[in-house]
Amino acid sequence: MPGATGGTDAAGYRPLLFSIAYGMTGSVGDAEDIVQDAFLGLTRAHQAGTTIAAPKAYLTTAVTRLGINYLGSARVRRETYVGDWLPEPVVVTAEKPGPAEHAELADSLSMAFLVLLESLSPVERAVFMLREVFGYGYPDVARMTGKTEVNCRQIFARARQRIAAGGRTADSAPPRERRAEGEELARRFFDAAAGGDLDALLGMLAPDVVLHGDGGGKARAIGQALSGSLPVGRLLATGLRRVLLLGASLHPARVNGGPGAVLYDAEGRVASVVELDIADGVIQGIHSVVNPDKLGHLGPVSDIALLRRE
Repeated sequence: MPGATGGTDAAGYRPLLFSIAYGMTGSVGDAEDIVQDAFLGLTRAHQAGTTIAAPKAYLTTAVTRLGINYLGSARVRRETYVGDWLPEPVVVTAEKPGPAEHAELADSLSMAFLVLLESLSPVERAVFMLREVFGYGYPDVARMTGKTEVNCRQIFARARQRIAAGGRTADSAPPRERRAEGEELARRFFDAAAGGDLDALLGMLAPDVVLHGDGGGKARAIGQALSGSLPVGRLLATGLRRVLLLGASLHPARVNGGPGAVLYDAEGRVASVVELDIADGVIQGIHSVVNPDKLGHLGPVSDIALLRRE
């Protein structure tokens, strides 16, 4: 579709457009649909004889407003969601690097951060993300959201205050050295979990570490967030080892820009995606997605964790 707009330059905006749409929706499939709809609108404008002087501005505005509209309907669905809601994981592995827009996803769009954004209204989320994550100036944010510049400043201040109350801010991309340290910690963590080494796990988990599991009522997951290094460590040491004994395998990956892994069953189907939230040299949070509806974009989905229906 981008080629129909009359140049390859527009196609080069896809990574940015996907990151904005994904930050708004938390869904890989819906983000891709939003980006495609934005390109379709650009194509139709060209076909109607409309001159688009700034295709990038047109597309980012279209994606932002489509994302705001999406959140209006998504909010109702998430209020009735079974268990913890986590975003669809964006996974990049050495074996499957995926589309460029996935590989270039902003590191600051971690699962923990996207969950915090759920507390904001659609417009607040758009303003905060465009300003804090993507660094747009207020004139651009105003144009993209359809609000005044003064209003955007007020919205951003209010949204930032609410996000700060949740204990987090949007982190910039980590330095290469810190990123390598995080990946090494993740490697040792998954090795210890696979071997059932509780002592090693406790040495890598923050005392108040929190484990979140998203099964969406369709797959086995913890009913609510589990906190504390000992209960989390015990669950991981026993649960992961049990699954691996059934022939499953764990593969390191970048998940939402951070260290993580993909769990495959004995037949090579995706069973789970895990993201680690690392800060101050320890694991502060663990996010595990087993909801099959959120794994299909990664390939065939395993049935080992599915809840059996009578």
